Amino acid sequence: MFSSFRVNTISAAASAVVANETLVVADSLSPYLFVYNRSGDTFTKLTISTGLLSTNTQAHVAITASGSYVSIQDVTNRVYNYSRTGDTFTKLANLSPLPPGEVHGISWNPEGTSLALAHDSSPYMSIYNRSGVTFTKVANPGTLPLGNGEGIAWNHDGTSIAIGGGNPTPGFVVYNRSGDTFTQIASFTNIGSIYDIAWNSTGTSLAVVSDTSPYVNIYNRSGDTFTKVANPATLPTSSSYGVSWNPSGTSLAVAHGSSPYVTIYNRSGDTFTKVANPATLPGTNGQGVSWNYNGTSLVVRSGNTPFITIYNRSGDTFTKVANPATLPTGNARNAVFGIKP
Repeated sequence: MFSSFRVNTISAAASAVVANETLVVADSLSPYLFVYNRSGDTFTKLTISTGLLSTNTQAHVAITASGSYVSIQDVTNRVYNYSRTGDTFTKLANLSPLPPGEVHGISWNPEGTSLALAHDSSPYMSIYNRSGVTFTKVANPGTLPLGNGEGIAWNHDGTSIAIGGGNPTPGFVVYNRSGDTFTQIASFTNIGSIYDIAWNSTGTSLAVVSDTSPYVNIYNRSGDTFTKVANPATLPTSSSYGVSWNPSGTSLAVAHGSSPYVTIYNRSGDTFTKVANPATLPGTNGQGVSWNYNGTSLVVRSGNTPFITIYNRSGDTFTKVANPATLPTGNARNAVFGIKP
């Protein structure tokens, strides 16, 4: 579950200097974290030999816009944080205090100075500030999220955060940030359990995906007012688990549980038009989706072999590239494009 900054869309300023791409993939089976360097359309898996995870079930991952920090969900320690220099990964000290529940969503703010975690026990969201390699928890919001945290995402400038979940109240809420104070400004219910959330690159639109038709809901933001736009004419075919805007905000990709497993829309104003399915579909049960820094590639994380499906985009045609020589082997929620620091 790489959406806006949860799947960490890279800013326009950063994209101008990107020299190397990397693909970070969560996995439910050992070694749990797969990192690939990209050269053309070849993805080469790195070996991470220290600070390996203890166990992982939901398998969520996030990377900072700079590529220097990677976070992945761990059952025992809630989340593992790594600093990255080149191809060297160093595990950082465990968070203290740990989140009180299993982490289901991870998001870095655009500057990589704050980490937000959505989890399944109250207060459902934990936010930490990072200074160097030290993480300090900030106070909980005065008004807590609706229930167990699933999708979570910072907006484009780190001044707002959205979090969704499903129990006891399905829906999502939005907070504004002032310093380390988070004030709830919006709350939406009766739209199903929210599994993923994505802001566009300007913070003017928010997309959420859920287990209830229409499976994707899109809102425009003006100030602190959120207005739902009309549903796309063609909806995802089932419960949806991943959502991602391309960097320019002109396309939206949704990963869902039944064929074709990924649905891609072009946006014109507030009209979302489905493009043709890729000729080669992802593996069954699309669970996460992420665009690369310039919107020319898309990765879909799925629940069956090959577990990650990478496409190049030309116009509205999505062509599958060759699988990496070493693939993940288990189910998981997301894979995210980023840059190699």
